[in-house]
Amino acid sequence: MKKIKRSKEFEVVVSLHDDDFIRPPKDAQRNAVVNRALKEFAGNLKILDEQTKHFVPGVSAQGHSSDRQQKVMTPQEIMEDWQIPLMQEMAKAIAENGGDILEIGFGRGISAEMILEFQIDSYTAIECNNDVINTYFKAFEEKHTHKNIHLVPGLWQDTIDALEVFDGILFHTYPLNDDEYMQYVNGSVTFAEHFFSHAAKHLKPGGAFTYFSNEIDSLSREHQQSLLKHFSAFIIKTIPLKMPKDVKDTWWANSIVVIKAIK
Repeated sequence: MKKIKRSKEFEVVVSLHDDDFIRPPKDAQRNAVVNRALKEFAGNLKILDEQTKHFVPGVSAQGHSSDRQQKVMTPQEIMEDWQIPLMQEMAKAIAENGGDILEIGFGRGISAEMILEFQIDSYTAIECNNDVINTYFKAFEEKHTHKNIHLVPGLWQDTIDALEVFDGILFHTYPLNDDEYMQYVNGSVTFAEHFFSHAAKHLKPGGAFTYFSNEIDSLSREHQQSLLKHFSAFIIKTIPLKMPKDVKDTWWANSIVVIKAIK
């Protein structure tokens, strides 16, 4: 069985070699399912074509792989000011109902300050960058001596299993090297996907988990399926961004989707 979807820009061909593959009781039902899949894929291609017009060039990543692996991003590159609208939405998503909050990746502490504007019980950050800890977290801690603040130094992969459960978890980190990029970005629907199971494990019932995705204005079927393996519901919101001309990397478009997932 072969189905074809053509446009002036592309041709999509689906060939079913196994007669039992996608086999509902009636042929008309099978045709409807396959045609729907073709239409959806063709629609996605058209949307992707439109979205790529809004991507930003970023800084070129030329050079040898080994050179890029050794590069350590500065705190200013980790958290640039134009990302503040993202942080505001993410802080609200996890902290507006109070409780115990965990943030993966402290950065310059911008989202941490926003989280503390809510009536939370405690704030915990996992941070692996010593420069960030010494320059930003210590100043943050000294500024809020009356707050219940904790630091877990190290990679989240090495430390999170020792932690208990939280009412809210904010995931804001980035690939540390080419290997992480290839494993968790190039082969995933979103970078945060590899953290989904950990977030669900360390959330209290009804707790909220938030992250952002470069899918821009919606979530793919694959992304939704991955979320619903671990969470009971999710909310998405598109955030417009004012991109500077000297943006440091190529991750970004001029809008980003922020996701709030509920356990």
